[in-house]
Amino acid sequence: MAMRWDNLTAPPVEGDPERAAPATPPLPLALPGAVARTFDTPEFAGMTFYEVQAKSILNRVPGQSRVPFEWTINPYRGCSHACVYCLGADTPILMADGRTKPISELEPGDRIYGTERRGAYRRYVITTVLDKWSTVKPAYRVTLEDGTMLIASGDHRFLSERGWKYVTGAMHGRARRPYLTINNRLIGTGRFAVGPKESLDYRRGYLCGMVRGDAHLGTFSYSYGTVHRFRLALADDEALSRSERYLALEGIKTQRFTFAQVSTTRRAMTAIRTSKQRDIETIGDLIRWPVEPSDDWRLGFLAGIFDAEGSCSRGVLHISNSDDAILDQTTAALRHFGFACVREDRGLPNRVREIRLTGGLAARLRFFHLTDPAITRKRSIEGGALKHQGALKVVGIEALGLELPLWDITTGTGDFIANGVVSHNCFARNTHTYLDLDAGADFDRKVIVKVNAGELVRRELAAPRWRGAHVAMGTNVDCYQRAEGRYRLMPQIIGALRDFANPFSILTKGTLILRDLPLLREAAEVTTVGISFSVGFVDEHLWRTVEPGTPHPRRRLDAVRALADAGFSVGVLMAPILPGLSDSDESIDATVSAIAAAGATSVTALPLHLRPGAREWYAHWLAREHPHLVPRYRELYRAGAYAPQAYQRELTARVRIAARRHGLHRGEQGDSRRPPEPTPPPAAEQLTLL
Repeated sequence: MAMRWDNLTAPPVEGDPERAAPATPPLPLALPGAVARTFDTPEFAGMTFYEVQAKSILNRVPGQSRVPFEWTINPYRGCSHACVYCLGADTPILMADGRTKPISELEPGDRIYGTERRGAYRRYVITTVLDKWSTVKPAYRVTLEDGTMLIASGDHRFLSERGWKYVTGAMHGRARRPYLTINNRLIGTGRFAVGPKESLDYRRGYLCGMVRGDAHLGTFSYSYGTVHRFRLALADDEALSRSERYLALEGIKTQRFTFAQVSTTRRAMTAIRTSKQRDIETIGDLIRWPVEPSDDWRLGFLAGIFDAEGSCSRGVLHISNSDDAILDQTTAALRHFGFACVREDRGLPNRVREIRLTGGLAARLRFFHLTDPAITRKRSIEGGALKHQGALKVVGIEALGLELPLWDITTGTGDFIANGVVSHNCFARNTHTYLDLDAGADFDRKVIVKVNAGELVRRELAAPRWRGAHVAMGTNVDCYQRAEGRYRLMPQIIGALRDFANPFSILTKGTLILRDLPLLREAAEVTTVGISFSVGFVDEHLWRTVEPGTPHPRRRLDAVRALADAGFSVGVLMAPILPGLSDSDESIDATVSAIAAAGATSVTALPLHLRPGAREWYAHWLAREHPHLVPRYRELYRAGAYAPQAYQRELTARVRIAARRHGLHRGEQGDSRRPPEPTPPPAAEQLTLL
């Protein structure tokens, strides 16, 4: 139930003198129909609120996510300095079915290819689109040696033979970052081939390959008369349905029937057939070898013969047959389109020989995209290794001198395949979490408000398919951020969860939660309600430096005490713990002591996690405010976003020792007045900084 931004509306509220006129234009590309507002009050100075009518509010967390909950509610969505938007709208993205789709047409929930490091190589894996946005930014054209062209913002990153690199950057100053230069090589297969058009010749070529490769066709004379027969039986419905449709377009109506039931050794097979003489004669005419085949016919034939007699496994694409004419036509068509192939006689029964495509993964992908076979399972490249190709050398990086609509997505793997090269996705929007070190600054500029959140929650909880699963709030954006004081969405949401007795948990830095204490008490009478606060340290100077937009840590602990006094079991995430700034024994002891004194029932340590993008921003802040710590951070985070496991274990142990020293323990289970706290992220999941 992913968030959609199309057809959003939010009518202006009349009679509110604090609301300014809608901005012009209010993010017309990313949020069509949104109403942008500003408020003439000091607390919201410089902020813009984009009011939208959302289509859904209960969001499923992707299965590969590392968080221990399945459903979330996020009435707000913030935007910050970390936002980067990458690619032109027409940039083709590699989908999980082996086809491509322009990035502007992707939707959250779509399955696409990303990459994952396994051993010595990155390998293709299937992942999910978690979110998608657009903006207008200065555009650059990156041109590769093979002719691949990528339109991107200067902030976008591609994977090169020397690691992730931005399109633009600098060697010195605040803009310093790794960036592409001429002769860098990108990682991937190179530009995707354009797929075929479904022309008359393509359809007839496909039927020729499919029928000659796998069908039963003929006219037979028996003592009782002449029988005309056409039958095509397949285990893959995609190819059967395509053949059925193409025959229908030629005026041939077939009947479906079960050809073979599923067994322990084979899949079920379905077939289509006809026994009309006219149909058999028409099919015979359709599959005759053309004297001068067109390109469309050749592409269709290759797709059809591959669906009928081809396979692709363990990195080898081959097509098998015993008919010399079929093998000759297949070889000629492949070579016509520039594919290299070899014919092998492996001594198989019935003189079956194989045509094997050479050229590696790049050639296989080009074959799939150029010919478009119907059977998805045969198009899989999952597990294939990525290697940089010689033809992917950067030969040009050109500022276009104009601003263009550019798009970006967030995926489960953190990357995706854009026009054949590995592209880094944007974490900024979907990771504005309750653990965000710079939570105040993240919400100082733009906040998207789902003004109909309350009514959506009631509607979706009442849906027959909803089974009352636990719902986590504050897991993406703090639901008690400052905007909640004006929009008051949480009372409606909590009221709906209470009325449906649906279990939920809240994780926040906002003391505004105390406003809703009566509602929380009512909900706790009918369902489980978990509450956790995020308090990484109690040092006031450090708080003013890194979390200026959040309530003071002592005020958060006062809220913990108030909730504990009301009978709630409140856990505290000690997050983020900042190396060199809040990880000393003195800081840990002072923070744990204050957490225990506030009546918390547990404390969980979460060290700082620096994702790319956030890493650069934090590095600038650290170099400016604490330059003596820069070498230590380089050492701790040299391997990536996470601190070393040894540091994590040591930090967790020190916090646990301090917790025992101050008598901090978990609340008694089974006490209906003290609902269990929401399960925190596992210890290995560090704080994400944006």
